[in-house]
Amino acid sequence: MPGGKPAGVPCVQLGADRRCRIFGAPERPAVCAGLQPSHEMCGDDTGTAMAWLTRLEAATAPSSRFSPTP
Repeated sequence: MPGGKPAGVPCVQLGADRRCRIFGAPERPAVCAGLQPSHEMCGDDTGTAMAWLTRLEAATAPSSRFSPTP
């Protein structure tokens, strides 16, 4: 996603099986390659993992309240 991926929007490379279609490929973004899964992140089921990723996206989303002054 050349312009970045908005929080809450699935990546265009996410397949129906929720797996990355470009995992291990050179065009995979560095931010994705640098994300190291852990039990804390993934939990014991898909619901836990998706909730963690949702919180991560919300925590790292640009703030709509931030407006730089010229």
